[in-house]
Amino acid sequence: MPRARTPSSATDDARAETSAAAESADKPQRGIQALDVTGELLAALVAAGTPLSLRDLAAAAGMPSAKAFPHLVSLLKTGLLGRDEAGRYEAGPLSLELGLLGLARLSPVREADAELVDLAASTGMSVALAVPGPLGPTVVRLEESPRPLHVSLRPGTVMSIVNTAIGRVFAAWLDDDVRAELLAQDGLRLAGAPAQSPSPSQQAAQDPRYIERLASIRAQRLDTALGNPIPGISTVAAPVFDHTGSVCLVLALMGPSGNFDTASEGDSAQRLAAAAERLSRRFGYVAGAAPL
Repeated sequence: MPRARTPSSATDDARAETSAAAESADKPQRGIQALDVTGELLAALVAAGTPLSLRDLAAAAGMPSAKAFPHLVSLLKTGLLGRDEAGRYEAGPLSLELGLLGLARLSPVREADAELVDLAASTGMSVALAVPGPLGPTVVRLEESPRPLHVSLRPGTVMSIVNTAIGRVFAAWLDDDVRAELLAQDGLRLAGAPAQSPSPSQQAAQDPRYIERLASIRAQRLDTALGNPIPGISTVAAPVFDHTGSVCLVLALMGPSGNFDTASEGDSAQRLAAAAERLSRRFGYVAGAAPL
């Protein structure tokens, strides 16, 4: 019959675990080399974003096919990998379950917080984070630069989908009918046009310039607003996608127009785009994959 653990033995176990953790923190931890190789194969498949043959997957992982094959057999047995009709390797049922488990635990706004802080520090600009809201694109987080901007933008501000970079980035990936409904009430948002009959916002739905602007945003995955709607303040905004291919967040850099290079190839825009891409990958987005 197993002996019951006493309080002292439990304390001893806790001390042993703490000691082991302290020791491992002082030196590199040794793993299992075979599992490291397996991880390289999985990482190569994820990076490819598409099913791969044995030869292509081994090449992507930088190893001979003969070395990769035994690892792939084990991955098939555990369900981490599967094979499609053509015999190519793809994510298996266990991988899908693990992915869904990870996605369920993610909070996009919380996960984006570190990127906001890093962007503000590396660019010297203020950084805004917006999410889709019931009234339209809504700012939920603002990381001020070392020199705060005197603007009316605050958490809770709802952005125009016609006259702001943040709003246009959201609008670029909306279905036409959803965008039309939001355009009808755009005058209620920050920088929205005053209500008229017909309103400029409703006209925007048929305006070739607006339609072309949205197409350009989809192609570049960036939009800019130069001194508009706030004179002297420029903005660059980029989309963050979730695993369904929908825009779940928009990141935006804001700074004084005279000191802010808003060109898409500029350093600030490239840092913004890289942060948006990292978050998209973290949220399960795979470029080129069909939307769910």
